Amino acid sequence: MVAIETAEMLILQDYLPAQLSDAEVEAAVAAAVASTGAAGPQDMGKVIGVLKGQLAGKADMGKVSGLVKAALAK
Repeated sequence: MVAIETAEMLILQDYLPAQLSDAEVEAAVAAAVASTGAAGPQDMGKVIGVLKGQLAGKADMGKVSGLVKAALAK
């Protein structure tokens, strides 16, 4: 049964969008922060709004949220 599930998973992965690398996600976060002019944590919604359209399905949005929070805390 494990072999069947593994084989099905491999087939389905071909149809999923490729996941972005950590460096690509960090670059997208930095670009979104710069383009929105975000200055602090109160601007997190603006940045996430921009990134959601760009990264949905390509990156874990929970991880993206954490990176945005860290970038805006600086």
